[in-house]
This record gives sequence, C-alpha cells and structure tokens, in this order.
Amino acid sequence: MTLSWLQPAQRINSLPPYVFARLDELKARAREQGLDLIDLGMGNPDGPTPAPVVEAAQRAIADTATHGYPPFEGTASFRTAITDWYARRYGVQLDPSAEALPLLGSKEGITHLAMAFINPGDLVLVPTPAYPAHFRGPVIAGGDIYHLHLTAENQWLIDFDAIPPEVAKRAKALFFNYPSNPTAATAPREFFEAAVEFAHRYQVLLVHDLCYAELAFDGYQPTSLLEIPGGKEVGVEFHTLSKTYNMAGWRVGFVVGNSQVIQGLRTLKTNLDYGIFSALQRAAETALSLPDHYLHEVQERYSTRRDFLIKEFASLGWTVDRPQATMYLWVPCPLDSTSTDFALAVLQETGVVVTPGNAFGPGGEGYVRVSLIADCDRLGEAMDRIRKAGFRFDAAVAAPV
Repeated sequence: MTLSWLQPAQRINSLPPYVFARLDELKARAREQGLDLIDLGMGNPDGPTPAPVVEAAQRAIADTATHGYPPFEGTASFRTAITDWYARRYGVQLDPSAEALPLLGSKEGITHLAMAFINPGDLVLVPTPAYPAHFRGPVIAGGDIYHLHLTAENQWLIDFDAIPPEVAKRAKALFFNYPSNPTAATAPREFFEAAVEFAHRYQVLLVHDLCYAELAFDGYQPTSLLEIPGGKEVGVEFHTLSKTYNMAGWRVGFVVGNSQVIQGLRTLKTNLDYGIFSALQRAAETALSLPDHYLHEVQERYSTRRDFLIKEFASLGWTVDRPQATMYLWVPCPLDSTSTDFALAVLQETGVVVTPGNAFGPGGEGYVRVSLIADCDRLGEAMDRIRKAGFRFDAAVAAPV
C-alpha cells in the first residue's frame, strides 16, 4: 500500500540513487537473463577471513560473557589493541580511553561524524572523485559541498593552493583519503604536511580515511595523518578491518585522533546504537595482532592481479596507471562514451561488472573503477569477453564493433 501523504525527509530527497544499489538491480536482471557475471564492481574482498580470527570469534561467541550489550565506547581491550597497532605501524602514541573509538565499519563512522559536527549550511570540502560516504554524509547532515576537482595531471592530489581563501575561511571540514578510493592515488608525506598546515591556518577539521593503508605494494608505505606534527590537533583518521583482513561482512572499523572529535562522535553513537558485538571485538583484536605474513599474502594477491590486468588492458589499447596501493584500477573510458554508458555496455555485452566513475562524483566522469577481487583466471576470462565483444580504448569506439 502506498501512503501518498507520506513524504521522505528532505535529507533523503537530496540524495541521488546509490550507485551500488543500482548496480545490484542491474546485476540481478542480468542473472535472470542467464548471464554469468564477473563482478568487478564493488570493493568486496574475495579471500577468506584469516583462520585465527574466525577461531577467536568462535571461542568468543561460546563465552556467555560476550552476550550482553557491549560498552558504548567499545571494549577496553579492543581500544588498546587499536592504539597498540597504531604505535607499531606508524609510531603514533594514542590514548585508548580518549583517542580511539570502535565503529560498525568505517562507512558508518564517517557518516555519523558528519552528523555529529556538520550543521545545515556548513561548508564541507570534498575531493571529486571521492568515496561516496565522504560527500553523502555531509549532505545528510545538511552541509554544503564544495568540490575540489582532482586531475590526472596532478596525480589526483588535492591542490591546497587552488582553494580560494574565501572558501577556505568558510570551510568547517575536509573529507579525503589516500591511498584513494576510487583513483588508487597515493600521497607523499609532503602532501599531509601541507594538509595539516592548511587546517591550522584556516581552522578546518581534517577527516582522513585510511582504510587502504595496508594494501600497499612495491615497498610503498602510506602515511598516517597522525604521524604529522600537529595532525592530531586538527584531525581524525578512520580505518577498517574489511580490506586488510577480508572482514567486510563483519562490520568492524575504528576512528582515532583528536579526543574532542572522538567524544562528539561517541555522544552521537550512544543515542543511535550499542556498538559492535563484543565477540567480534575479540576477533578484531586477534586480527590486529596477526603476524605480518598474513598481510604480505594479501598484498601479493592484489599486486599480482594488478600487474596481470594492466597488461591485459594494454593489449586492448588502454594505458592504465600502475597504482602502489588499494584494490582498484582507475581505467579511462573510450573518449566518446560517458562512464555510465560504458559500464552499462560492458555489463550488457559481456557480463563483466565495473563501476562508472561518476558514481564517485562529477570528477569521476570519463573513468570506470575496476576492482581486483577475482583471481587471474577469472580476470583473464573477463578480459577475453571484453576483447571478443570488440571493446577497445579508441576515440571512435565506445561500444562493440
């Protein structure tokens, strides 16, 4: 029954359709038509959660002490595991009681942070392209988005000098992430130093999403915002266990950094949820203490797939950058095709799912994101289908010939 008199809140009406939900509809329709889909659309890790983590969860679930409501701020042992992990990885010392907060995945935390600190009319700086939660969260909160357009010529990095002073003076927060989803760009330490200087000069909150920090290759080590002198005074950093430890469905993440910001987010969350199931927090502690060989296996898996797929694209005329981190390739569309048209054509003609770049904001137009979430045999099959359908990177060819 349709309630004709009931309308959604304006915050819902202001949101465009979520591209991954739309992709799910198209994928379901394609399956109904008998297509064998090769889904390279979402950033959904295909490997299993490490056995020690699963075993820790099983033991914890059997312990009736975990069956009640968890503490709102997360268990003390998990918060300590988080801060110990940061000390090992980045040499950053954090107070587990005030500067770390477990989350139901980083997406939840990023959106709720916006709700905790962004008022209607506040100006929020967000790169474009960007992970959708970075701009959708502020929109839900009623903020005004100022898009910072990124370019390939500038290695998809924010140019702080290009932000007009009058915009910087009005801005309340900057949401960003390096290594980047969707572009797979990485940022040098000097970039983070510039970000911290910018934030102090204009009194802007830095919200950095570091969820791909462990998916780094070729000896590259991503920088934490909190490593930078003055970074913790003006910022917070989000992390998730989804990518590093193949725990996407477990919904475990955390935020660390400025205690005032952490407290504001905690206050909001105490009114919205009861936090992560304590048994899963015990499992997450195990994940954060795993030996590095588990991490190296994940890195090797994605770097091998990266190299394989770049070579395959090259055989069809594509020049694709070789990223030093993340689980994605950022692939240019044929020059006479929009990202949506190209992604739909590939899906309909080959059964291969990629994500149109404009799903990540207007700056993503002209690209598609390809996730490295299948083994090389399956990736090879995907590229064979694309090759047989006649797709090539050519200004005159945007659909099969």
